[in-house]
Amino acid sequence: MNSLHFVTAGQGPLVVLSHALGCDLSMWDGVSAALQDRYTVLRYDQRGHGLSHAPDRPYSMEDLAEDAAGLIRAHAPGQPVHFVGLSMGGMTAQALGARHPQLVRSLVIANSASHYDEAARAMWQARIDSVHAQGVPSIADGAMLRWFTPEFRADVHAGGAARTAALRTVLERHASTPYAHACDAVARIDLDAGNARIACPTLVIAGTRDEATPPAMSARIASTIPGARLRHLDAAHLSAVEQPAAFAALLVEFWSSLPA
Repeated sequence: MNSLHFVTAGQGPLVVLSHALGCDLSMWDGVSAALQDRYTVLRYDQRGHGLSHAPDRPYSMEDLAEDAAGLIRAHAPGQPVHFVGLSMGGMTAQALGARHPQLVRSLVIANSASHYDEAARAMWQARIDSVHAQGVPSIADGAMLRWFTPEFRADVHAGGAARTAALRTVLERHASTPYAHACDAVARIDLDAGNARIACPTLVIAGTRDEATPPAMSARIASTIPGARLRHLDAAHLSAVEQPAAFAALLVEFWSSLPA
């Protein structure tokens, strides 16, 4: 496992939060604050993001799942965890659940995808080419449009504008090559077959205004995982940032419904 930066807070059953492409563990600030009175929350930076190691070679979503598995083994030996992933983190969750069922008590897969067709992969390649040619800041405007609704980006009173600016800064700090490697890993996902093997309780969360991974992609994930539940939030791609309280409420409702 590569060296992963993480933070923990709270008390109770362990919850692991895995962030989106181009973000870092700060993406989960609001959700973590809402959970840590009842749960121990472990957030980590995926490889090539935040303060975690940035490998100089390409990697796959399966590699990200192995990173997560190593983290869980180190911090919850013999004890399965609730694993929550959004976007790239949700892809990590799918691969983790298929490869290491003994490590997960439940999965939450938010604003994510399980497969991209050739047209979508071509769009990912265009983004990779732009980043190599012009740097990560060159794609930041488009990312903000996908990540958040217009009213959240403009909200100076409830903090939406500030959160947008903070996460834009996080995105723009990424070096081009590690970010491109992450884009390539996302573009090449093919998780449907593995999803059919996921045996733990699973909640899929879709953003009704998510243009990056539209609700149909979440519906596809839910249809491929036996017994998965599908819920929706009125949000764009980073639903956990835009609606942290509602997102956390869905998690607690889901976990509370599971058998002891």
